[in-house]
Amino acid sequence: MKKQVTSWHAIGAQIANYRKRAGMTQTELADRLCVSYDKMASIEQGRRPVDYALAEQIDELFGTQGALAVAVAKIPAREKYPAILADLVEYEEKALTILSYQTQVVPGLLQTPEYMRAVFDASYPPLTHETAEDWITARIGRQLIWEREHPPASHFIIEEAVLHKPVGGPEVMRGQYRRILELGQLHCMGVQIMPTRQWPHAGLAGPMVLLEDPEHDFVAFIEGHRVSNVLDDPKDISNLHLKYGMLQSQALSPDESARLLDGLLGAS
Repeated sequence: MKKQVTSWHAIGAQIANYRKRAGMTQTELADRLCVSYDKMASIEQGRRPVDYALAEQIDELFGTQGALAVAVAKIPAREKYPAILADLVEYEEKALTILSYQTQVVPGLLQTPEYMRAVFDASYPPLTHETAEDWITARIGRQLIWEREHPPASHFIIEEAVLHKPVGGPEVMRGQYRRILELGQLHCMGVQIMPTRQWPHAGLAGPMVLLEDPEHDFVAFIEGHRVSNVLDDPKDISNLHLKYGMLQSQALSPDESARLLDGLLGAS
C-alpha cells in the first residue's frame, strides 16, 4: 500500500532541517522542548501532528520568526484529527447548523477535558499517553466553534444512560453535568435528554450527526467501530432528519432535561 504523504511530513522535515542546521540531535531537541525522544522522532517523520504551542517553542528556539507556527496554523482541518473524525471536523468548522444524537458518550463538542481523558484512557486497544494528549488537544480545538462570532445553531440529544455511566468517576461526571448545563444556556444551542424508559424510540439504529454548510447543503455523519461514513444523498438526509425530528418529540423538553441534569449534579 502506498504511504500517504500529508502536510505533517513537510512540517516534520522542516523541523529536522532546523535541528540539523543548529547542530542538535533529536535527543537534544527533545530535551530542550521537554518532550520524549519517541515523540520527537515521530514528529520529524511526519507521523505525529505538532500543536501550535510546540510550534511556537520551536520557532523561538531556532529564531525562525514564527515560520513554523504559521505553517502549522495553515494545516488543513482534516489532517489535524484522527482519520475517523477528519470529515466530521471539516464540516463542523464551517457548519451553519449541527444536530447530534449520541448513545454511548457525551458528544465531543460538549465534553470537558477531564471527561475526554477518561474516554481515551478506556480506549481499546490502549492509546499511548502522548496520543491521548494529542487527541484531547484536538478535541478542545474543535470546541472553538462556540467562540465564533456566529456559532452554529446546534441541538444535541443525549441518551439518559450516558449520564449514568461513571466515566472518570463522580467528580469528572459532576464537571461534565455542569458543562452541559452551561453550554445549554447559549443562545445558539439546545440540549435534550432521551429517557431510558422511552418507548417507542426513533433512534434504535444508532447515533448520527446532521450538518448544514454555508451553501445550505446537508450532510450526515454516521460513526461505528473504527469506521465512519458521510452521507449526502438527499433521500438519506431527508430520512435522517425525519428520525431526528421524532427523537426531539420523544425526548424530555430542554427545561425538563436541565432539571434532570441539576438533579444528577445535586445527587452526585
